[in-house]
Amino acid sequence: MNRPAQPPRLLLLLTNDGRLQARVADPRHKMTKVYWVQVEGQVSEEAVDKLKRGVQLKDGPAQAVDAAAIEAPLLWDRQPPIRVRQSIPTSWLRIALREGRNRQVRRMTAAVGLPTLRLVRVAIGPWQLDGLQPGQWRELDLP
Repeated sequence: MNRPAQPPRLLLLLTNDGRLQARVADPRHKMTKVYWVQVEGQVSEEAVDKLKRGVQLKDGPAQAVDAAAIEAPLLWDRQPPIRVRQSIPTSWLRIALREGRNRQVRRMTAAVGLPTLRLVRVAIGPWQLDGLQPGQWRELDLP
C-alpha cells in the first residue's frame, strides 16, 4: 500500500562528527531533549508532578527533567491526522528528558493516563527547531 510522504515531526540532527554524535546520543552525557506532546485527555497538575517525580516503566524508572502543560502550539498539519474522539479532549505537554529510551515519552505519558497522539521534538541540547517548516534545514554552529 502506498502511503503519502509524511512531513518531519521532530528535530533531526545530522552529523558526520563522531564525537558530536556520541555526545548527543550517549546517555552518559545526559543531553537534554525537549518534546511537545499532544495527549488524549486533560493534563492535570497531578500528572505533571508524576512525570517530574518519575514513573515506573517496564525497563525501570523514568523521570522528566521538566514537564508542564502548554497551550496548543502552531504546527503543520499532520498526515495522517491524529485520531479524534469527540467525547475526549486533547491537550499538550512540554517534556524535557536527559535520556532517550525507546518510545520513552509515549510510555511515560501512558503511565500517567495520557496516551500520546502527537510527538514533536523541538530541541536537542542547545539546538532548537525555531520555526523551521517541514523540509527546511539549516547549518548549525557547533558549541
